[in-house]
Amino acid sequence: MTTTLPGPTVGVVGGGQLGRMLGEAAAPLGIEVIVVDPTPDAPASPVVADQIVADFDDPDALAELADRADYITYEIELAGTGALQTVSQETGTPVHPKPETLSLIEDKLVQKRRLEDAGVPVPEFRGVDSVGELHDALDELGYPAMLKAREGGYDGRGNVPIETPDDVEDAFETIVDAAPGATLDDPSGAAMVEGFVDFQRELAVMGVRGDGERDTFPVTETIHREEILRETVSPPRAEPAVRERAREVALDVLDVMEGRGVFGIELFQGPDDGIFLNEIAPRPHNSGHWTIEGALTSQFEQHLRAVVGWPLGATDRRSPTVTGNILGDVDDRQEATLRNLESVLEADGASMHYYGKEEVYRLRKMGHVTAVGDDNADPGELLERTRDVRDELTFQPS
Repeated sequence: MTTTLPGPTVGVVGGGQLGRMLGEAAAPLGIEVIVVDPTPDAPASPVVADQIVADFDDPDALAELADRADYITYEIELAGTGALQTVSQETGTPVHPKPETLSLIEDKLVQKRRLEDAGVPVPEFRGVDSVGELHDALDELGYPAMLKAREGGYDGRGNVPIETPDDVEDAFETIVDAAPGATLDDPSGAAMVEGFVDFQRELAVMGVRGDGERDTFPVTETIHREEILRETVSPPRAEPAVRERAREVALDVLDVMEGRGVFGIELFQGPDDGIFLNEIAPRPHNSGHWTIEGALTSQFEQHLRAVVGWPLGATDRRSPTVTGNILGDVDDRQEATLRNLESVLEADGASMHYYGKEEVYRLRKMGHVTAVGDDNADPGELLERTRDVRDELTFQPS
């Protein structure tokens, strides 16, 4: 394959913060990006060539995108497998990762069964279609456990912890409400339950499938509260053998996926240093944002290289790197104005990434701060410095 510039055009289903960062990474490569997103002036719109304002699965919009793009990818799973398969078959425009991968990912129960069959270590799980089935499953799995919507969950939404039998009925109703198309009268196919992993820490690996290539970025530690990612720490505070095992599991996951692109692979480090798969995102992921400043190739550049079939970039870590997410800290939805930016601008080694969302509400991801240390920086100390800088930022009026 001979690579020339100007490069190809990539159509992206979704124009949120990931679409924005794909657009930022595309410009130096000579790649043009067009996004489809239902929100007028979506966060990606200032940095991409064009936005088609339409629903993610709008067939006319996807057909227009396919007509204008050489390749299609997605930054949100709401595109829908059927719509992407149809547009690819009718227009011949390749979709990466392939729609078959999206079909596997979008139903968590189907995903876990397929990965278990492939030998990937996963927590014990059961599909449950009623409160009675959930009680029976928990009799086997024990308490606590995590009840999940099989489809549609993200950023902790669609996940409900169950601590005792008294929590079961309310948890099931919550998940059915969150599951697309499910009702309490007909909850079939809505939920699955996973046994609790008494993990030491959560880890993540950004994997990539290219044109005959596969690779991983270095293993990263992820820190969640309220089921929402707050910080990432790279390198993780885990032993080298644990990191290597996490990488091996990530490579096994990549073997199950179809098509080219970057995959966010979330893992648990168990009590005996075993590694268990948590979830997979077939796209760039919040846990890989550290790569923008911290790796030789960012996850966004790598995703674009993979999707268009170009050689992959080096995945080496430049230096210890920590990211801290900037979350909405206001109770009521309001116009977004971020204050105290000086805390980031004055901090050595810190970088600001603002997502350009017009409105803020509690726990909405609005941006992130990245701090890069020297080669000998202690990851724990760098984490505390990043938190100090990030926590000065606020959307609260003064």
